[in-house]
Amino acid sequence: METIGKYRWKICALLFFATTINYLDRQVIGLLKPVLEKEFDWSETDYSNIVITFQAAYAISLLGFGGIIDRIGTKLGYSISIIVWSIAAMLHALATGTMSFAFVRGLLGLGEAGNFPAAIKTVAEWFPKNERALATGIFNSGANIGAVAAPILVPWILGVYGWEMAFIATGAIGFIWLIFWWFYYEVPSKHKSLSKAEFDYIHADMEAKDDNVTPVRWSKLFGFKQTWAFFFGKMFTDPIWWFFLFWLPSYFSERFHLDLKKPSLELIIVYTATTIGSIGGGYLSGYLINKGWPSFKARKWSMFSFAIAVVPIMLARYCDTIWQAVGLISLAAAAHQAWSANIYSIATDMFPKKAVSSVIGIGGMAGSVGGIFFPMIVGSLLDKYKLLGNINDGYNIIFLLCGSAYVIAWVIIYSLVPTLETAKIDD
Repeated sequence: METIGKYRWKICALLFFATTINYLDRQVIGLLKPVLEKEFDWSETDYSNIVITFQAAYAISLLGFGGIIDRIGTKLGYSISIIVWSIAAMLHALATGTMSFAFVRGLLGLGEAGNFPAAIKTVAEWFPKNERALATGIFNSGANIGAVAAPILVPWILGVYGWEMAFIATGAIGFIWLIFWWFYYEVPSKHKSLSKAEFDYIHADMEAKDDNVTPVRWSKLFGFKQTWAFFFGKMFTDPIWWFFLFWLPSYFSERFHLDLKKPSLELIIVYTATTIGSIGGGYLSGYLINKGWPSFKARKWSMFSFAIAVVPIMLARYCDTIWQAVGLISLAAAAHQAWSANIYSIATDMFPKKAVSSVIGIGGMAGSVGGIFFPMIVGSLLDKYKLLGNINDGYNIIFLLCGSAYVIAWVIIYSLVPTLETAKIDD
């Protein structure tokens, strides 16, 4: 019989594959953007409106999904989420124009919103604090694997079967994952093989008593500065990752004439770098904690180093070759994922388990609100400079915004909660 320690990391592997599928499904449209733009005569603003619809639905659903998962549990909540988003991903094949794409994109956002609240709550259920950042980094690296797989799979499917099948094939993968999740996962309190010693290890943060407590209303959570720290941390930085997913293929195509109908080594390298950043970022803060650093200090200086690592992307305007741009963007994207692993972990540090999914939902909603407004800026800038005959100037302005976002977010977080103190939430 396998040990519970091994089981715990197999659960992490399941979360990894769910996040891989999550990002694979959402990135397909970015890789198909040049083809769909021609077929449906989209402007940059039309495309940004489709992205905004996804972000708005994602934001609204995150606000509610976190609370739902806190109430019905991770097993059922995750199942509902992946069923909805997998069906929505496949329905893209039936879209016939801007409005219908926006509709199915919104449905995709409603379903995908459950992924991170469920995954983060699962980590909080099965991992003690000193392992959470690493576990989060590992499963969050699935986002990057999905992003790496997409530039390989989507162009191949497009060339052989057409753009419709690209949506159908990637969407159907979620139902395979669902089978493994439903028959394999169980919470610690219901796991038949969990010993008292292992239970005590998992709940070393002394929060085991929260497992069966009524979840906190999300409206109450807005009264805590810890919520606002997480809120602004996500609002300033999540939109940058959305930009990397939805516009980076077009940037390489328009700036360096990259052919997106073929597998793209450049995009594969960028998203592979993010995998290293995600796991490495989670490992760094955990390593410092194990070395005796207080958790708040380890998170604080790890996140500062990641914020600084994004700044060089401002120099992308001076790149003469695509590989120079790949280097700068790879560094920034890797730093984002390292940041992401730690910002999720500070949420579990600052809140008891009964509130984690709701807080993650609020933060994800904030990131999506930022993701609503940032595409407006991106679309208007690119359309403006496209008319002026130099769309690259629009991208240069966008990279300046990307480079400053993380430093601003870091200052806000650690001004509000310098030591990441735990919110005192009464039952």
